[in-house]
Amino acid sequence: MSKEHPARTAGKRSMSAAERRAREEWLSLYADDAKVEDPVGPSPMDPEGKGHKGKEALARFFDANIANTKIRFEIKDSFAAGQECANVGAINLTFPDGSTGLCEGVFVYRVNAEGKIISLRAFWEFERMMKTIKPAPKS
Repeated sequence: MSKEHPARTAGKRSMSAAERRAREEWLSLYADDAKVEDPVGPSPMDPEGKGHKGKEALARFFDANIANTKIRFEIKDSFAAGQECANVGAINLTFPDGSTGLCEGVFVYRVNAEGKIISLRAFWEFERMMKTIKPAPKS
């Protein structure tokens, strides 16, 4: 039986921790100098498009973007090579106000020799995701 690729394993663990909003577990998967670009390039989540680097920045990213949002990943395909794994799929989002959205993209994880994530680059378009937002159901 072949062993699963380390970047694929790390990516799955990161997605699982994000879905459960398990902050400390999620942070523990990343190297001290890891960088998260989610999304890659400038966006309202990262106006300068430089990403979030280091544990303190990753903790702030988690608190601002994951902690209060219900997240469910749907990975359609996954391609592992070298120290990286690119996951093609979507993230179903439910925001604190009950509105929902869909973020389709490619999510690329790179790990170091110890299997810690050193880079997460999420290729998705903010404006495209915003077009999928549906208001919360009326009660």
